[in-house]
Amino acid sequence: MPPAAKTPSPWPTDQHEAIRRRAEEIYIRNGRIPGRDVENWAQAEQEILRESSSPATRRTAIVVRVNGIKYVGEYDLASSGGYVPGEFGPADAVHVRFHGDRMSIQRPDGRILETTVVQKIAESQVNKESAPEKLSKNKTGGNRTSEKKAG
Repeated sequence: MPPAAKTPSPWPTDQHEAIRRRAEEIYIRNGRIPGRDVENWAQAEQEILRESSSPATRRTAIVVRVNGIKYVGEYDLASSGGYVPGEFGPADAVHVRFHGDRMSIQRPDGRILETTVVQKIAESQVNKESAPEKLSKNKTGGNRTSEKKAG
């Protein structure tokens, strides 16, 4: 008896699996309502197709701690001057300057990494890690400059 002919799937295996998993997530998220398999699958298919067709938008950020507050600063990879995550170690002192929602961080090579502060996290909200901080007044314009340990 000859083996049954396989019908080619219109979806690559990994995409089919992604849709299956998403449909299951939708099923669970909606309270495990029986009889909605087709609707859950259609919704999952739309979501996965939309996600796979939109260009990847990778966000890049650095986190620094100043005066007990962790600042998350996003930066544009294309204009970061070749900054590579890991240039700062968790215990390195860095110079940080704030201006509105902008945070400028002096890199080990002296160049400045310009970021936009997207989140501030009070030390009480995160795991208590001690890092010595030393604040000084900037001579040009009075902006706050901080030497702190990167983290």
